[in-house]
Amino acid sequence: MSDDLQNVVDEVGESKVPALLYEMMRSFTVLARTLNLSHTVRELNSTRQTVRRHIAQLEELMGATLFAVDDRRYHLTARGEEALPEALEIMARCKTWALGDLRSVGGLMRLSHEHPNGWAFYQQQQSLTQIWGEESPILRKVFHAWCSSRGELEHPEFQSLRPYILVYRDSPHGWICTELGQESFYTKWWGWKIARSSIGRPLRQFPGGSEFEAMLTGPFREVRANGGVRLDEVVTQIPRREGEKPTPLAYKRLLLASRFPDGSFALIAAIDRSRVISISGLDQSTLAAMPADAVVSI
Repeated sequence: MSDDLQNVVDEVGESKVPALLYEMMRSFTVLARTLNLSHTVRELNSTRQTVRRHIAQLEELMGATLFAVDDRRYHLTARGEEALPEALEIMARCKTWALGDLRSVGGLMRLSHEHPNGWAFYQQQQSLTQIWGEESPILRKVFHAWCSSRGELEHPEFQSLRPYILVYRDSPHGWICTELGQESFYTKWWGWKIARSSIGRPLRQFPGGSEFEAMLTGPFREVRANGGVRLDEVVTQIPRREGEKPTPLAYKRLLLASRFPDGSFALIAAIDRSRVISISGLDQSTLAAMPADAVVSI
């Protein structure tokens, strides 16, 4: 083991590694995105020697090759492809935690983000038992259909609910909306003409942009990984039209692992208005500002 790597291992045991490990992972994730050493060095304001050293240390620490280099062109190896999503999530969580925006409430994740321009996003994972206590039946109906359908999107149990759900597919460019129901929460909020243009659009291009995408990616990946279900409550502000002032919204989002007819993974999202704010630290006043016409009922 090299002296540099031994120092990293020693520091792990002494809880002194965060800054060094973060920089190593930062070099890895930026190089994985650019696949160009010069661009990576420029973006990180670093040196070629430092970036190469970080990658070498990570590879030795993990016991695997993360990049293959062919004629000075970088390519992620299979192990690098596997390591990248987790590295990106760890870095995002590290930054969010350091800002005090990520915490655990009753063993479930609470995430918050308050932008200097006034935009805010609060998300807290909720117990699935809340599904049975909802005033609106939409979440109960979707959950029941999911259980009965064995996770098959085209199962007859889902047909009457398709107008009320969104369906996403994972891709190298991020999560893509492949289906948006005409009676869904998003359609009711933006109107069918605008909402329909979201079909085929990467999540990062939805209203809210890259910040909104970052808030959603973690739960999406979790449901894909465990093949299960997750319930979150969200309180935020979203404009109804481009250029308009954001309007407060409070809603619950049920994510369910499903399958397209070809067997590939499909993510179902059922969204409905919250009647009670359950996010720690937020009060019920948000509900009073939420427009009544955003309610979905079946």
